[in-house]
Amino acid sequence: MIILETEETTRALAAFLARQAGAGDAILLSGPLGAGKSVLARAFLRAFCQDAALEVPSPTYTLVQPYAAPSCTVHHFDLWRLGGPDELDELGWDDARDGLVLVEWPERLEDMTPPDALHVTLDVRPDGTRVAHLQGWPERFDVRSLTAAGFEPAPPAPDGAHG
Repeated sequence: MIILETEETTRALAAFLARQAGAGDAILLSGPLGAGKSVLARAFLRAFCQDAALEVPSPTYTLVQPYAAPSCTVHHFDLWRLGGPDELDELGWDDARDGLVLVEWPERLEDMTPPDALHVTLDVRPDGTRVAHLQGWPERFDVRSLTAAGFEPAPPAPDGAHG
């Protein structure tokens, strides 16, 4: 768990994750509205596609938006409006998995959740502190490498609550 002090810190985390990611990967973004999922997704796509000016509209209404990156195609899914995991076939989920998938609202995947995905949960504590919980990809990075990259580990929430 790391502290995201500013939007710039969130963008730096996205760039860090983009350096770790590749074809066949799934990154699942969870968290409440306003926690920073869109900021992280846009920054990740710009870093992974190596295009700082890349136009990254929200796929809320289209449900999926593909991006051509140097190493593979990235599909950014926003599953907020998905009726159920059976609709993923219509969105080209299986073909998208050949590249990289970035998924907002991944709980809608249900049993189609990739077992080797990186789970990134963004949260806002009652005091306003934003934190990111990272789970997965232990062979690619750990707390030490995140700290070495300049990210500050988050202490437990004062009241022991999630976040």
